[in-house]
Amino acid sequence: MSTALLEIRSMTKKYGGFAALTEVNLQIAPGERLGIIGPNGSGKSTMMGCIAGALRPTTGQVLFRGVDISRLSAHERARTGIFRSWQIPQPFSSMSVVENLCVPLEYVVHRGQIHTNRVRDEAIGILEEFGLADKADASVGTLSQVELRKLELARAVAGNPTLLLSDEAMAGLSTSEVDQVLVLLMRLSERGITIIMIEHIMRAVMRFSQRIVCLDAGRLIADGSPDDVVNSPDVRAAYFGADA
Repeated sequence: MSTALLEIRSMTKKYGGFAALTEVNLQIAPGERLGIIGPNGSGKSTMMGCIAGALRPTTGQVLFRGVDISRLSAHERARTGIFRSWQIPQPFSSMSVVENLCVPLEYVVHRGQIHTNRVRDEAIGILEEFGLADKADASVGTLSQVELRKLELARAVAGNPTLLLSDEAMAGLSTSEVDQVLVLLMRLSERGITIIMIEHIMRAVMRFSQRIVCLDAGRLIADGSPDDVVNSPDVRAAYFGADA
């Protein structure tokens, strides 16, 4: 029996005649920090969508804790412990910062079984961890870009994930802001959360990842240690051309 937390078997995703992913196989161990790299259009976000349930693979399977979840919806997968943060933050704009965390706490974790005040207290505790407690009652429209990224991660963490899918959480941030987000992700990893991270900022990927995989044109072309993958001739060719 596989000891992988997540296993992708022969995953293919097609849009008409275009294959965004082709026969991808991948295993992720419990507690692992995995980085996914690849040129634009290589299939990274498509794979995240197929894992999280926003997309359904054309063929292949997604197994979580040994159970085939390929047919489960996104909200059903969230209740199994899979949460995703988005490259472009998608908070509930009509709600306050703390209310954005109360939604996953109340409807995913506690399912309406505890008092609303206790849910709010729990949400405030998460905001403190992410340095956002002083913004609890503020409108999300008043947050800076890095604060929105922190809120996006905090909302995912509020769902009590076993597996967190972080999709370019650092895109567009300054060097110091990237470091802030990295610290938060490392803390989550120390709590035992398995994290898959898509990121174009190679400094961040190299610092965070225990293992890196690279996609190119929908195919997995490298899988190994960060140094081995970034120095792979196939990876260099994918990023810089055949003569790299």
